[in-house]
Parts: sequence; C-alpha cells; structure tokens
Amino acid sequence: MAANHGPDDESQPAGQATPRPPAPLASGVTARSRPPARLVMLTSPLARQLAGRRWFPLWAVLRHRGRRTGHEYAIPVAVLVTPETFVIGLPWGSNTNWVQNVLAAKGCSIRWKGVQYRVTDPQLVGVDVALRAAGGLERVVIRRFGFPAFLQLQR
Repeated sequence: MAANHGPDDESQPAGQATPRPPAPLASGVTARSRPPARLVMLTSPLARQLAGRRWFPLWAVLRHRGRRTGHEYAIPVAVLVTPETFVIGLPWGSNTNWVQNVLAAKGCSIRWKGVQYRVTDPQLVGVDVALRAAGGLERVVIRRFGFPAFLQLQR
C-alpha cells in the first residue's frame, strides 16, 4: 500500500507553496511507522506503469480535479476492494491535496483492473473499515505501517 503519493503530489509555482501543518497521527501511530518517503518515491514509477491494469489488482489510477487549479490529476493508489467500495490507505493522512480535492468534489474516478469507475460519497474512515476490506497480507501491511487514515469511496 506504500505506492500512494505523498503530501506534495500537486505542484505549485515556485515561491507560492503554503506550508501545511503535519496531519495528526492516529492513536499509537508514530511518524517512524509511516512508509518511508524515499521508498514511495522509488516505487512511484513502477506504480504508475502497473496501476489500473486488468492483471494488476493491487493498484488503481485515481483521477481527480484540483479544487483551485481545475487541472486533472492522475495518481496511482493502492486499493482495498469490496463489492460496494474502494478503500485507500492514506500514509500521510487526510490533509494531502489529492484527498482534499476528492472530498471537495464529492467523488472522482478510479481505473481498476482495466475498468473505469465513477466513485462517490468519499468518507474518511478508520482502520477497522480497512481491515474488514483487506485480505491476509494486506492486514499485515496495514497493521505494520499504522496508516493514520483511510479514504472510502462508493462504487
């Protein structure tokens, strides 16, 4: 699940970036237990190539619009899938630009296993929801990294 983009996934013109306070950590989660940013940046090119492919169900491509710029963005995300929802781990919390864009727009689109889905009703949910959606190995990853938040989207 460490393929999700970090907090600076939308570029801003030089000199206009506004610092954001770090997202609060969930109970028992330490900054050290979060996925290493360097690992995520190293795996991002691979995630971009594999995400959304019919034969690679671990990652999807999430498309959203910037709430200030109106630009469309596409990012690879690791997904947990149920018959009704997609659940996405948020290793940097819920204050990233892309999460705020999805919440503000009340949805986005996800390409998963070669199929495009229009997803709605984004909700920030806890680890309990993610663990119910996860398989065995995914549960281990969720517990190991202690994700501070998850985003659930209705299919």
